[in-house]
Amino acid sequence: MPPEPEHPRPDGTAVVIRPAGPGDAAALVALLAGGALVAGNEDPDHLDPYRAALTEIAADPRSTVLVATEDGSVVGLCQLIVFRHLQQRGGLCAEIESVHVAAARRGAGIGGALVEEAVRRAADAGCYRVQLTTNKARVDAQRFYARHGFVASHEGFKRRLG
Repeated sequence: MPPEPEHPRPDGTAVVIRPAGPGDAAALVALLAGGALVAGNEDPDHLDPYRAALTEIAADPRSTVLVATEDGSVVGLCQLIVFRHLQQRGGLCAEIESVHVAAARRGAGIGGALVEEAVRRAADAGCYRVQLTTNKARVDAQRFYARHGFVASHEGFKRRLG
């Protein structure tokens, strides 16, 4: 197995991006909870559902949760989902979800390394497009995605179920 890609930063340090595993559940849930707009959506006291989700995601060759590590510590995550469209001659499309970086490490190039690794993987998978959504309240995130080449081309809608 090839080594996980390192993403050098201007300060000479590197972020290592690798697929997440069930053993990362506690660190990932802490990141999710720390970046949530609504408190209480995540449950760090009950990790089994997260471990099960990570196991299921890892079994799907078209989906992965990527983690960013510094010195072996998880400091960021994002999920990449590749799916088949009917449009674009049945082309592959990718969705980036849940980009989160530890509050103390924001602005250090970690989010950029995660997003660019996800984009690279989407391109390697043959995707014609990579897309994402961000909450309208996350103005800093919108500027971040624009700096990484994303264009606010559509208005998104969501409907909560259950």
